Amino acid sequence: MTMHPSKTDNPLMPKAVYFLAILLASVTFVPTAAHAGLFGNQLMVNGAGATFPYPLYSKWFAEYQKLHPGIAINYQAIGSGGGIRQLLDETVDFGASDVPMTDEQLKQAPRSVVHIPATSGAIVMTYNLPPLKSPIKLTGAIIADIYQKKITKWTDPRLLELNPELKTLFAQGSDANGSNADILVVHRADGSGTSAVFTEYLSKVSESWKKEVGHGTALRWPTGIGGKGNDGVTSFVKQIPGSIGFVELVFAKTLKLPYALLENSRHEWVDASMESVTAAAEGALKDMPEDFRTSIIQRNAPNAYPISSFTYLLIPAKAPADDHGQYRAILDFMKWGLTEGQKLSPALFYAPLPKALVDRILKRVNQLEGTK
Repeated sequence: MTMHPSKTDNPLMPKAVYFLAILLASVTFVPTAAHAGLFGNQLMVNGAGATFPYPLYSKWFAEYQKLHPGIAINYQAIGSGGGIRQLLDETVDFGASDVPMTDEQLKQAPRSVVHIPATSGAIVMTYNLPPLKSPIKLTGAIIADIYQKKITKWTDPRLLELNPELKTLFAQGSDANGSNADILVVHRADGSGTSAVFTEYLSKVSESWKKEVGHGTALRWPTGIGGKGNDGVTSFVKQIPGSIGFVELVFAKTLKLPYALLENSRHEWVDASMESVTAAAEGALKDMPEDFRTSIIQRNAPNAYPISSFTYLLIPAKAPADDHGQYRAILDFMKWGLTEGQKLSPALFYAPLPKALVDRILKRVNQLEGTK
């Protein structure tokens, strides 16, 4: 997510977003190599990766540095794929990714890599329609068909059945502003963990999508226009009547964008919230693997939001030979993030991890080399 806080008169940037932009801009990026040791009087820890948790990580790093002024954490939000690449190349002390590393990627790693779930969040379907009394309702199958160009009109019978208000809105095929009922699909133009999570969801709810398109950080979209980052998708949706796109919950909440209620695997209509994302995480506890690499998408749990996802911090299982204290600093920071840091999550629209999961993760962190 790239924001430029130099102007406050941008109609797409209300005060809340401006504040968020200032927060993101407050993290200082220092062009220094990994394991460089002290930078001035500070121990420099370098990380890179996912943009999805960037607002929360930025807050965490700032608060942690207040408690530990001798440690500076330099994090570059370059995307999940970039974070994994830099970790494999050993140019950073830690990586971050919205999707777990594959078995093949783990085999390529110079040292064993540990996945640490840091927080969880949601992806929502935002849309540009004249004001409605309540959010529209969408099933996974309908979303997949919209993104495969099988549903192209807001007046499609399947949409009208779930959303009677649309019948009045698009009477005679046009709304009050004179626009027609065409649906304009917006997707990501760049490779991203957000796209990987969204398309994994579509692959789980639609056999057609799974066979014909698949899932991943970057793929060939069957229809629509691409926006770079969440801000690019949002810009298109806000400008084009009848459009629909997927963005992270934190972005939709901050910009006060409308977003749909989704049907989960238990056929419940669920709003994206801290509670419904945590419910999805709790639904994964019973079969959580030891390495924490799992999906919480479309979990069969009460009130679970279907497009929920963990985001991971990726660290080596052992300190490198040229370590100057960064490894211990990373482990101590993770302990803080899993405990005190979780309390900061709701204010930025991320869901705190379930306590039972936090206890398991802390146990794993304590097993790592260099831990007190």
